[in-house]
Amino acid sequence: MSRDELRQAGATMRATLGQPVGAAGGLGGPTSAPGFAAMMSEVVYGGIWARPGLAMDERLVCALAVVGLRAPSDQLPPLVRAALDQGLAARTVVEVFVHCGLYAGFLTTEAACAQARAVLAARGEVIPDDPPDDTSTAALDAAGNAVMQALHGARAGAGYAAPDDPVTSGLYALAIRYGYGALWSRPGLDHRQRLLCALAAFTALGLESQLVKFALAALDNGFDREQVVEAVIQTAPYSGFPRALNALGALSAAGIAAR
Repeated sequence: MSRDELRQAGATMRATLGQPVGAAGGLGGPTSAPGFAAMMSEVVYGGIWARPGLAMDERLVCALAVVGLRAPSDQLPPLVRAALDQGLAARTVVEVFVHCGLYAGFLTTEAACAQARAVLAARGEVIPDDPPDDTSTAALDAAGNAVMQALHGARAGAGYAAPDDPVTSGLYALAIRYGYGALWSRPGLDHRQRLLCALAAFTALGLESQLVKFALAALDNGFDREQVVEAVIQTAPYSGFPRALNALGALSAAGIAAR
């Protein structure tokens, strides 16, 4: 694409996302540096958001995952509105923040959900609370191991947090029970969307060994190579090009780029 074509694609994408040039909150808003809005239209909205290879709703999940890690942020409310406008359910939006809290700490969940709920309240959206969960710990452990096996296959339980490690075993058991067992089964996000959350969050956090493991899981569970790469690229405007490039380099070194 020429630069003019990228700018035009960017303007169209900004309008689709409800973030036209000059709109508050979006990248390149009214208080940006001189010329920055035009550059964001070209680079971010035309060069990244308008790329083929990943559906719009999935790009929104990736963007919400990364920006939610940095809440409170004035970038978050416009993304929440864009996600709702593009058909994502309110529960799906907040569930992205719940899932990514597993990786970055649940304080990020609280901060992001507070901002999201303000947007939802302004739209009259109400998310009912879940009924009490009386699943036994044994059932959660079994569910967690089943999900982990389905995602990772022979790679399950391998690596730095192997279950037989006496140092990591205490926390590892909780991660299986409540991470895989409870969180991956919560309503609002399916496993494909949760894999996107993992890819985006691990990229943004610089956790490359986890990224590679979940990229392989994504490939084993319905993703193609291009979709995995695009999920990583989508994070670049929000957590930095170096982190995204490092993540892509890790995927390449693991042979994922050649699949």
